[in-house]
Amino acid sequence: MAEFIKIYNENPNQKAIDKIVKVLKNDGVIIYPTDTVYGLGCDINSNKALERIALMKGVKLEKAKFSFICDSLSHLSDYVKQIDSPTFKILKRALPGPYTFILPGSNNLPKVFKKKKTVGIRIPDSNIVKAIVSSLGNPIVSTSIRDDDDVLEYTTDPELIFEKWENLVDLVVDGGYGDNYASTIIDLTGDEPEVVREGKGSLEIL
Repeated sequence: MAEFIKIYNENPNQKAIDKIVKVLKNDGVIIYPTDTVYGLGCDINSNKALERIALMKGVKLEKAKFSFICDSLSHLSDYVKQIDSPTFKILKRALPGPYTFILPGSNNLPKVFKKKKTVGIRIPDSNIVKAIVSSLGNPIVSTSIRDDDDVLEYTTDPELIFEKWENLVDLVVDGGYGDNYASTIIDLTGDEPEVVREGKGSLEIL
């Protein structure tokens, strides 16, 4: 059964963060809050955990559309090909924030993502996420958790999330109520930015 940890976004408790990081480093899968909806995540370097998430989502790992959650733009060069100045300006304006940017993947991607030509990058505006990723030392691979409800697309109550997922994941982080709007997805791999999904993030950054 999963652990349930309460963390306050204003001032994340380092002891709790260390506990989460330990779970991630031991091939664990967590559910955690972002600046949009709750996400299902694991260490980018853990193939075992990645396989588990793909199985939960019912997708083949090599075809899965997962995002990489980073804590700053300085991480980007590890996973993304060199980007031009206009693209960088958009990223700088929007991040941290409720956006997922699709960018050309570099040769440094973990083995399982090597065939991917593009990657989705997120830097959520969340102190909890920032603390987890920076303590872990590398990105979390993430996907949002959807609801079976026809009306609500995403579950916002961490206790309900825990009830539903407690036997599937290793740890659920309660960071308060989540949002019901996912991130805005923008593809920056072409000549012009292309909006793939309009979500919480405003398009005024383009």
